[in-house]
Amino acid sequence: MVEGSGIRLGREAAARLAELGCCEIRPGLTDSEFGRIEMRYGFEFADEHRAFLAAGLPVRDSDEDDAEWETWKKPWPDWRDGAPEDLQRHLDWPVDAAIWQVEQERYWPRGWSERPADPVEAVARARQRLQGVPPLVPVYAHRFLPAGRGSWGHPVLSVWQLGDIICYGGDLNVWVRLEFTDVGDDWRSEQWKSRVTVPFWRDYLL
Repeated sequence: MVEGSGIRLGREAAARLAELGCCEIRPGLTDSEFGRIEMRYGFEFADEHRAFLAAGLPVRDSDEDDAEWETWKKPWPDWRDGAPEDLQRHLDWPVDAAIWQVEQERYWPRGWSERPADPVEAVARARQRLQGVPPLVPVYAHRFLPAGRGSWGHPVLSVWQLGDIICYGGDLNVWVRLEFTDVGDDWRSEQWKSRVTVPFWRDYLL
């Protein structure tokens, strides 16, 4: 288990979520489960994300109707019992959304030199470029935290597409309050934007 500020932050966020009663929460992930997940999918949870999921595993909103959601689009990733292909799709969402934009000729990221005229070559070039970007790990729907053991205090990013990325909370605890209570739109804080340090993704913040 992680030590220090990261674990405190994750536990505070988990406690706040439990107090709100907005979702079903099952027993938290164990160290062996974290090890299995991280080995299978090739990333490590940030410290606060790991502590959050160790305190309790949220699996569904209290008012969620299964019929309304495709399995892989359910808001909370079920790291314990979810189908591996569904979890992989959720992990792949940010990169796949960027690839889709390139396929539709709607976007070509800054700093990638000139876009190839051949659409197939453009997509291949984009896939190659995106292989090296830092992974984002789903927290809820299209809300993500950067991966990385030994790191903590990350703002939560809402990633819809490149050019449509919003800082949706200064940290995980603040995000729970903003996502699940009626607090207005203070997620627009410029202070939070300035704390986003994850390479590549921060370049496309709104």
